[in-house]
Amino acid sequence: MTKADEFTSVFGFRKSIKSEHFLLHYCPRKGGKTHGARLGLVVAKRCLRRSVDRNLIKRLVREIFRIRRSELPPCDLVVRLAVSPGSPVDRRTVAAEIRNLLEKLALDLGQ
Repeated sequence: MTKADEFTSVFGFRKSIKSEHFLLHYCPRKGGKTHGARLGLVVAKRCLRRSVDRNLIKRLVREIFRIRRSELPPCDLVVRLAVSPGSPVDRRTVAAEIRNLLEKLALDLGQ
């Protein structure tokens, strides 16, 4: 997802799943438009000052989403970093947390 109104519609749906560091907002889509899940990311500079760390988080989330996309129902997702994971960023912890969020989403949406 790239457009501001797409993000706004997901935030407006007001459904989310929380983990230790992330908040996963989601909005189911009707079958008429496109198939599959779409991803949006929000990683604020106030949570992670270094751009290297912000980009690492984004890469990890995109890669896990790419791998799990076929398992997800058609929906729009926005993954938001809510709390700083600390310095240095632990890749395994972040990856496990994102995987758990996507599994909870699949259960929540009935798949």
